[in-house]
Amino acid sequence: MTRSRLLWPLLALVALLLLNLVFTPSFFALRIQDGHLFGSLVDILRNGAPTLLIALGMTLVIATRGIDLSVGAVAAIAGAVTCTHIATTGDAIGGMALALGLCAVLGLWNGFLVSVIGIQPIIATLVLMTAGRGMAMLVTEGQIVTVNNDVFAKVGAGFLVLPIAILISLAVLAGVALLTRRTALGMLIEAVGVNPEASRLAGVRSRTIIWTVYVFSALCAGVAGLMIASNVNAADANNAGLWIEMDAILAVVIGGTSLAGGRYSLTGTLIGALVIQTLTTTVYTIGVPPETTLVFKAAVVIVVCLLQAPRLTRTFRVPVPQKAGA
Repeated sequence: MTRSRLLWPLLALVALLLLNLVFTPSFFALRIQDGHLFGSLVDILRNGAPTLLIALGMTLVIATRGIDLSVGAVAAIAGAVTCTHIATTGDAIGGMALALGLCAVLGLWNGFLVSVIGIQPIIATLVLMTAGRGMAMLVTEGQIVTVNNDVFAKVGAGFLVLPIAILISLAVLAGVALLTRRTALGMLIEAVGVNPEASRLAGVRSRTIIWTVYVFSALCAGVAGLMIASNVNAADANNAGLWIEMDAILAVVIGGTSLAGGRYSLTGTLIGALVIQTLTTTVYTIGVPPETTLVFKAAVVIVVCLLQAPRLTRTFRVPVPQKAGA
C-alpha cells in the first residue's frame, strides 16, 4: 500500500474533506429534494465534472509523451458556437453537434501538427491556445451571449437524481477505462509514449494513435465547454475554461501519470480531479480570498509530487524483514 502512487493523493483528498468538515459540520450531509440529490459532496462532483473530462483527455495525450494546452480555448469555442447557434436558431441539439464537430476538427489540427509535421506538442497546442480565444471572441462578436433553452440547460444544470454533468463525466471515464484496459488500445498508447520510434518499427501506427488521442482530448474539452456554458446559460469567450488546462494537467500529475509518457492511471486522474476541486471548495469554505486559490493549488501539488518522488519514497521506505534462510 505504501508503494502505491495513489496513496498520497488519496490521503490529500481525505485531509481536505476532513478540513471542510471541521469548518462546516454539515459538509457530508446529503438530502433529496424533488427527486434530486443535493449536498456539498455532490457540488464538488458537479463542479469538478468539466475538469475531470478534460483531465481524461489530457491523460491519454500525456501518455503518448504529449501535452494539450489548447483545451481551455477549445472549451470556450464550444460554448461560443453552441450559444450563438441557439440564440440565432433556437436549436440546441444542432448547436451542440456543430460545436463538437468543430472541436473534433481542432483536435485533428493539433494531431496533424504533432504527428505529421513533427512540431513539439507544447508549441503546437500553444498556437491553438492563443488563437482559440480569438476565434471564440469572433464567434460571439466580443459579447457575452446569453440563452434560455431547457434542453441546453440540462447539460450543466440538469438532474437525473444526480446532476447530469456528473453522469456524463463518469460515463466517459467508464468508457475510456473499458476501451483502453480491455482492449489493446491502452497498451499501444503506452508503447507510443515509451518509445515512438520503436513502436513504429514494431508495426504500431503511432501517427494514428497520436491523432486519435488529440481528437479525443478536444472532444472532452468540447463537452466540458458545453457544461460550463450550460451551467450559466451563457457563453463568455474570454473567461470560459480559463486556466482549466492547468487544473487538468495538475490532476493528471497528482494522479501519478508521468509527464515523460508511458504508463498512466485513469483512477489516479479521477482522484487528482477530485483533489483539485475539493481544494478550490476548501479555500472558499475556510474564508481564504479566492485570488489565492492558485497559490494553494501550487502548494498542494508540490507536496503531493514530492511525496510521490521515487527518491523520497526510497528514503522513507521501511525495509521488509527477510525470513531466515530466504
